[in-house]
Amino acid sequence: MTAPALELRDLSVGYRARGAEALVLHGLSLSIAPGEVYGLVGESGCGKSTAAFAALRALPRNGFIRGGQVLVDGQDITALDPAGLRQLRQTKVSMVYQDPGRALNPSLTVARQIGEVYEVAGVGRSEAFSRAQAMLLKMRIAGPARVMRAYPHQLSGGMQQRVVIAMALAKNPALLVLDEPTTGLDATVEAEVLDLVQVLRHEFATSILFISHNLAVIGRMCDRVGVLYAGRLVEEGAAADLLSRPLHPYTARLIQCLPSGKRKADGRLETIPGFLPAPDDMTPGCVFAPRCEFADDRCRTIVPPLETQPGHQVACHHADRAQCTIAPAPPRLVSAPIAGAPVLRAVGLSKTYGDVRAVRDVSLALLPGETLGLVGESGSGKTTLARMLLGLEAPDPGGVIELDGRFVAGRAKSRTRADHKALQIVFQNPDSALNRSHTVRRLIGRPLARMAGLPRRQRAARLLELVGAVRLAERYLPMRPRQLSGGLKQRVAIARAFAGDPKVVICDEPTSALDVSVQAAILNLLTDLQASARVSYVFISHDLGVVRYLSDRIAVIYLGRIMEIGPVQAVFDGPHHPYTEALLSAMPGAGARIQLHGEMPSPAALPSGCVFQTRCPRKIGAICETTEPELADEAHAIRCHLPRAEMGRA
Repeated sequence: MTAPALELRDLSVGYRARGAEALVLHGLSLSIAPGEVYGLVGESGCGKSTAAFAALRALPRNGFIRGGQVLVDGQDITALDPAGLRQLRQTKVSMVYQDPGRALNPSLTVARQIGEVYEVAGVGRSEAFSRAQAMLLKMRIAGPARVMRAYPHQLSGGMQQRVVIAMALAKNPALLVLDEPTTGLDATVEAEVLDLVQVLRHEFATSILFISHNLAVIGRMCDRVGVLYAGRLVEEGAAADLLSRPLHPYTARLIQCLPSGKRKADGRLETIPGFLPAPDDMTPGCVFAPRCEFADDRCRTIVPPLETQPGHQVACHHADRAQCTIAPAPPRLVSAPIAGAPVLRAVGLSKTYGDVRAVRDVSLALLPGETLGLVGESGSGKTTLARMLLGLEAPDPGGVIELDGRFVAGRAKSRTRADHKALQIVFQNPDSALNRSHTVRRLIGRPLARMAGLPRRQRAARLLELVGAVRLAERYLPMRPRQLSGGLKQRVAIARAFAGDPKVVICDEPTSALDVSVQAAILNLLTDLQASARVSYVFISHDLGVVRYLSDRIAVIYLGRIMEIGPVQAVFDGPHHPYTEALLSAMPGAGARIQLHGEMPSPAALPSGCVFQTRCPRKIGAICETTEPELADEAHAIRCHLPRAEMGRA
């Protein structure tokens, strides 16, 4: 019999901090067969990445293995000396991280970085260069010679991730670890990368440990799935079976957190009550009991063993009840956008950087209490448009921004304090947006302190009101960002954005890095705050399911141009612009995917005619190459020469 590519036997792993030790993995056992893709899911902090680092024996300095074994291709790596460990990493294991930008050396060309993998294996530099270029061809990269000469910063995020995967596969490893490899990618690039991984998996006969919080991607990619909770494997089974028929209440709750075609008017998203226990605060009995609706005295005192069920292994005393119908979340009061004058209006916004035309002639209006979703591939101009609305980038001459019917300056430094209060932003990464040296109390209270005429007692009351609105316990007020989870930090960022009673909040990928349970809580929170405060959102996201849930209207942007804009249901049901059709087909579970031709052109060398014509699968002729289509002034506007009757529909 062939040995598993990876086998964890009763593995316990912990970390040392401030003189204390805490275990984050407790007796974890799993195996991955040769050529198999094994998915590992669970909330942030459950131990997924720790398991991955343990599998490569790459734990940080304060990490340690308390017990158990890690076998790679039948070899116990916990017993290897440094030389043996280096040899193993050179030949048998590879890892692809979430952020390819951090995995690549910014001072070296792509050719040097991929070629180095072959040189370490003893191949000469000339041969290493040839093999590196051949590997880029396997990555379906057009013009590999150009990419070989490029530095990482000259490549898009999707291209960087392909380069990292090329480096990982260059050694033909027995085990490839993918840790959230598509989190920062847009829908089309994510679909291309996942298709590529599937093809290369069979070509190289590589086993894969795939870690992700995106359950749709896990269902598409994996043969089997393991569910981690608080460092314990609570369920394992075939991917299709486990995701359609979960037996553990935790797995069922994770699946129910997904928007799954819902709209905000349909009701609140399911969430998992409570919080993940701290590693040093493990309760007796089942670790999920404090958050489980089925928990009884037996659950709180006796640890459930991992038992075999038909098609599954599950650690639960009530596995027969996990599929019971959970009472639907109560409907929420969702206020319709107020008809009439828009709260925010932009006319003819363009932004040019030298020869690069990042945004071209964009006009839009946002009603009070409305959410406008902005979608499009990376580099389409979504964030540049948002920065112009905020005044962080000044639009080209001729562009106009109005707030409540009055003109506002293009640059933030020329805007009034009232303008700054009215327009706020929630960034994708709260770690970069929050001052790590400030407490939560100061981060949220600082905007309140700048409100003229607000007495200290009222500021304190308003602070507690905001903390309650974002579901933060008061005990977090004296803490600093480093002491909070990702979901809690994002709640602090949202509370800070709402501290000045804004009229418009721009949300730039606020949930992309969050697991499904925290994502559901944040989406519920944004909708509740919108209903109570009548605030409007500009919501930027690559996740079309999340955009569909939260938005009232959607604008689809490509190379700085709005290609389609309309009510959310009309945009999803069709008729579609061919670009919108391709984006929707890239969603996991959407069926046959529409392939776009080549890469997005550079904004410094825009195509003539329709900017999408070089990649369009429905191009109809010379008119597309010579004449730019107009964006009609109607509720559901589409910039395309195709007759609507011939456009695609969902």
